[in-house]
Amino acid sequence: MINLAPVMFASLAIILLLGFPAAFSLAANGLLFALIGIHFGLLDAGLLQALPDRIMGIMSNQTLLAIPFFTFMGLILERSGMAEDLLTSIGQLFGGLRGGLAYAVIFVGVLLAATTGVVAASVIAMGLISLPVMLRYGYDPKLATGVIAAAGTLAQVIPPGLVLIVLADQLGVPVGDMFRAAILPSAVLAGCYVLFVLIVSLVKPSAAPALPLAERTLHGWRLAQRVSLAIFPPFALIMLVLGGIFMGWTTPSEGGAMGAVGALLLAAIKRRLSMTLLRQATDRTLRLLSFVLFILIGSTVFSLVFRGVNGDLWVEHLLSGLPGGRLGFLVVVNILIFFLAFFLDFFEIAFIAIPLLAPVAQKMGIDLVWFGILLAVNMQTSFMHPPFGFSLFYLRSVAPKSLPSTQIYLGALPFVLIQLLVVGLVIAFPSIISNAPQNTLTQGIINIPVDEQGYGDYYLPKEWR
Repeated sequence: MINLAPVMFASLAIILLLGFPAAFSLAANGLLFALIGIHFGLLDAGLLQALPDRIMGIMSNQTLLAIPFFTFMGLILERSGMAEDLLTSIGQLFGGLRGGLAYAVIFVGVLLAATTGVVAASVIAMGLISLPVMLRYGYDPKLATGVIAAAGTLAQVIPPGLVLIVLADQLGVPVGDMFRAAILPSAVLAGCYVLFVLIVSLVKPSAAPALPLAERTLHGWRLAQRVSLAIFPPFALIMLVLGGIFMGWTTPSEGGAMGAVGALLLAAIKRRLSMTLLRQATDRTLRLLSFVLFILIGSTVFSLVFRGVNGDLWVEHLLSGLPGGRLGFLVVVNILIFFLAFFLDFFEIAFIAIPLLAPVAQKMGIDLVWFGILLAVNMQTSFMHPPFGFSLFYLRSVAPKSLPSTQIYLGALPFVLIQLLVVGLVIAFPSIISNAPQNTLTQGIINIPVDEQGYGDYYLPKEWR
């Protein structure tokens, strides 16, 4: 009997590499192979009757409501001048240190990630405000551009990053669990960025000079007051939104709605709320949501037909038979995700690859929340890959014309390596992700209790134990 699964997967890869839109490629590929499977008797035509129910399930998915709310919140905050206030005040605070402006960019990147959750907003804002200042005072262009692009991508792994919401939906786990589990690894990642800047400033001081004294116009209580006024509003909003979700008082969608209302209030207090601002934020939110939903519908068509031709069994057999057991599976999967990120963005990876990988991971006894955070850190590299990383495109669009694109690409490479290093640390020390047990890898294999079939009981859902 013909096995259509590998042919179907290979044809999808070819179509995507040719540059066709992912949403339509997924749907067209699924429908084409559905017709082929029905013609050769490899697929029951009645299976396609499930498509309307699946699409209605997407439309009624409460988890996905969090995406437009958090996106709208982030756009309102970004366009209301919050990023500019943060970068100006934090830059004054750290300016006296070697590499101080780079530290300020990372610190502000963390705050923007926790409030905006949108990579484009973070990178563009910091590129417009910080990059000219860093270049003017002698920063190495590679370090300046690299740290801005990398700090902007923190919006993917710091709650309420959109990738965490999408992954939670695809893995079938609570969004709140994903948010909680992401806190420590995202802190480790930001800490590694800081450590890299520190090493560069020690090894090559001229690459990250301190801000001249004449440019540090705020001192003492004036500086403390300015920093407090810049940090407190977004920090209070973060605590309100994420605190409510973590404490179980609100769902992620309700928390996102609260955040959107809070962002509108902050913009109104700053007297920057206008119909133009509302129109721009609403337009970009609807564009992003439409993009997500069309890809999700296309991936649903593809996955239904792919499972109908036993593609899930083919993937499971392919991955579960890898040498090295769980460690071999994790290494191969992360290499696969890393290379997919050269050509696909994180939405496309999440909707195409994760539904195929998650069942295999679960059967191998790997906690899906832990697995999701691991892949989220890996997928972050999709924004930094030269020459197709979106963060690099965003930064190129606002960088001075005199700055060569090669400088931006070279500046991104050390931070891509740092992201891969953190992926390795998470695999080697699973407890970095707070949802994982306190065990670590024993001789390269996750040390968890197993049953007679060799599956880890600890990680299985309670109703399966």
